[in-house]
Amino acid sequence: MGHPDAKGRQTPASARRSYAFCQAGRDARARPRLPCADGPSVGPAGVRWCTVAAVEEHRSASPLVPGGRALQAVRGLPPEDLERRLGAALEGTGPALLPLPDGTPDARVAELLASLRPSSLRTPEGVVPLDGGAPVGLDAALVVTTSGSTGAPKGVELSASALLASARASVARIGARPGDTWSCVLPAGHISGIQVMTRAHVTGARAVHSAFDVDTLVGEAAGRRPHISLVPTQLRRLLSADVDLSVFGTILLGGAAAEPDLLARARAAGGRVVTTYGMSETCGGCVYDGAPLDGVRVRIDAEETGGPGRILLGGPTLLTAYRTAPGASADPHALTEDASGLRWLRTNDLGRRDADGRLHVLGRMDEVINTGGHKVVPGQVNALLSGHPKVAESVVVGRPDAEWGERVCAVVVPVDPTDPPALEELRSHVRERLPAYAAPRELDVRAVLPMLASGKPDLRELRRPAR
Repeated sequence: MGHPDAKGRQTPASARRSYAFCQAGRDARARPRLPCADGPSVGPAGVRWCTVAAVEEHRSASPLVPGGRALQAVRGLPPEDLERRLGAALEGTGPALLPLPDGTPDARVAELLASLRPSSLRTPEGVVPLDGGAPVGLDAALVVTTSGSTGAPKGVELSASALLASARASVARIGARPGDTWSCVLPAGHISGIQVMTRAHVTGARAVHSAFDVDTLVGEAAGRRPHISLVPTQLRRLLSADVDLSVFGTILLGGAAAEPDLLARARAAGGRVVTTYGMSETCGGCVYDGAPLDGVRVRIDAEETGGPGRILLGGPTLLTAYRTAPGASADPHALTEDASGLRWLRTNDLGRRDADGRLHVLGRMDEVINTGGHKVVPGQVNALLSGHPKVAESVVVGRPDAEWGERVCAVVVPVDPTDPPALEELRSHVRERLPAYAAPRELDVRAVLPMLASGKPDLRELRRPAR
């Protein structure tokens, strides 16, 4: 019989996994506590708690276990420590890692551990063995969670060979050299931050980790010219501060679409900006400035030659497999093989290739807005809005509409909060290049856009009707 959780539901015994939580802040005098089978109190999801002193450091002489390699979840580690353990995973001398993103609620951590089945959990307080662990492949180095903060937990199993192939191809494309500095201001537990560390690893370096702060970042970059990965919001903030972007060796820009005006301004400010496209399943960015990295394959599943369609990706950077809860399964059509035996990832992204063969990502297929029977690609509309002189940042989403099914909504951060653009201004601007049905029917002006930890706009939040 499971223990009732905060909402009164019964949690099955199989889900009552052992995991560590820091209780600092609740009682300054209390020692951090870890769950144990016979602990004196019950925490979230029915997990029993005990103090760290009651749990011995769990070490294995070898990362290999029967059936494959051990998987260790990591939570709350300093990024420098995580980077060191990532290096061991890549070299095969340590367990594969399952990073639990910072800020993940305790109840969600319980779900992730129950579903993805690591054999141990490492926190700053030590290592706790977990029941029910299942090994990953012998070459596995990493399992990355991809389901966000809600939805059924799902992991992406990435091999060391895939991660290293991605990093080496990236380093070769931008011309990075041994001894170059790599600046990591993205979350270390996400694939974006992990790839910064992996690129540093293959060039014999360690990344310089810091939170994103304009003054700190510029000070650290002085004289070093580090390579850095940013999301568009961070690049805009550097431009707003009139930073000379030549202090960076390369700016790898990803995580969200970058409008042409932003790229032009950044390059005019001295930035060597390279746009990247990819996802966890491809070890991060695998297409740079529209051209695939060495070994990466791109195909468009279009109804007509040269037209837009689903983007398919292949090559040495692909995931090994999805990792799900026992009894659950990932989309069986996500990974396919063609007649020649080549593996392909069927993404949810819509794209096209131009006359030069460069890939243009138009948006997600599941984000296409169906308004009055017409299909609108949000990315095309947003590219126009972002060029309006009164718009600093923008996102285009579909919101429910009783008459049209969905209406096109422009969520905008104005350049001047005292003089935001009017809806009709933006509609006229869009109608100059796109059909009238693609023009926004709603304008939602915000001081800031809600963002996910990965640096991407929170589309789930933005699709909700304005309150």
